[in-house]
Amino acid sequence: MTVYLLRRILQSLMVLLAMSVIVFVGVYAIGDPVEILISPDADQMERERAIAALGLDLPLWQQYLVFLQNALRGDLGRSFVFNEPALQLILNRMPATLELAFGAMFLSVLIGLPLGLYAGLKPESIGSRVIMAGSILGFSLPTFWVGLMLIMVFAVQLGWLPSSGRGETVQILGLHWSFLTANGWSHLAMPAFNLALFKISLVIRLTRSGVREAMLMDYVKFARAKGLSPARVTFVHVFKNILIPVVTVVGLELGSTIAFSVVTETVFAWPGMGKLIIDSINVLDRPVIVAYLMVIVLMFITINLIVDILYSVLDPRVRLESKA
Repeated sequence: MTVYLLRRILQSLMVLLAMSVIVFVGVYAIGDPVEILISPDADQMERERAIAALGLDLPLWQQYLVFLQNALRGDLGRSFVFNEPALQLILNRMPATLELAFGAMFLSVLIGLPLGLYAGLKPESIGSRVIMAGSILGFSLPTFWVGLMLIMVFAVQLGWLPSSGRGETVQILGLHWSFLTANGWSHLAMPAFNLALFKISLVIRLTRSGVREAMLMDYVKFARAKGLSPARVTFVHVFKNILIPVVTVVGLELGSTIAFSVVTETVFAWPGMGKLIIDSINVLDRPVIVAYLMVIVLMFITINLIVDILYSVLDPRVRLESKA
């Protein structure tokens, strides 16, 4: 296991280095932030001083080497707009995005697993057909439209939930968290459900297909022949074996949920990383864009590594293969 982890960490570092080149070149080769940040009335001398201050007077490869040297020290540059460390801006917004992403994934597992399990155990029932039809809607409905409908119904017409913001927060280790307050939960409910709707449908269908496949396996038939109760067969022999693909999808979807929560954060004015990156793109704040993308890449790599480790916990065959 130690050799496996070391190999995976080395691979992750190589991927991170390659992605840093792609992200940096892709972002810094597009557009000219000077045209946005500097007044059109500025003379040539002022423009040259601003370009030098932003480090944009160097060739692209030299800019990348400077970026890489600073990144090894944990410095991903300073925001052109806020004049603050880009990484600090990202970290300040990260708790809000993490709350939203983990809330959405929690709802997807809490709702999707039981519904998918029921649909797999009783595929011909009316309830199962209703669940599968609902999962199609979850895949089909646009996120922004669902968000607007949630605001219209639960915030405007019923007045049950707030329509925007995070609400009250509690500061822990220098970061502000809203899920520790009742007011924060009320603000989190709608955007988390909106972001989770697609994931709920995905977990339902994945769980149902896993259950239908597992019910035909010999070990399940043998457990039934032994006279085990249906509950024991379901939760010990079936449920445990379908967890591996579910863990894979949930783990990978967590990364995509963090990365693509932009629409939900915009609709609900949720002050997370997604809203920050949209604002930064509008003004070509390159250091913030690069810092955001590198943080997202690092998250994806870390989540993939954790999923691989969970494989070895859930499936002994993975450990045997790694030893071989």
